[in-house]
Amino acid sequence: QLVESGGGLVQTGDSLRLSCAASGRTFGRYAMAWFRQAPGKEREFVAAISRSGGMKNYADSVKGRFTISRDNAKNTEFLQMNSLKQEDTAVYYCAADPAHNFGNTVEEYRYWGQGTQVTVSS
Repeated sequence: QLVESGGGLVQTGDSLRLSCAASGRTFGRYAMAWFRQAPGKEREFVAAISRSGGMKNYADSVKGRFTISRDNAKNTEFLQMNSLKQEDTAVYYCAADPAHNFGNTVEEYRYWGQGTQVTVSS
């Protein structure tokens, strides 16, 4: 089970830190990722991290502003979001998969959280 938290309403330029808490004792065996979905749009890739945390992958739209990380001892994944823009407004989903790849497509992830809303106002 994946449970996201940390979403909210912020202004352009602000920061937010999302968390994804995972149940179970095998968190370190899963590649993790964040996706987001804005109203009327398809779910899109944001960032992914390897099982050890040593490798990361970002969408071009968030490179340099967002940072993905994980704490395997605490079964938690994070997404630090800085310099937020209105176009970052979306529901953010945590995703996990036991495969080695930390890919950037929805189909590559088997498990999903329920999502947390992030709204960036001007």
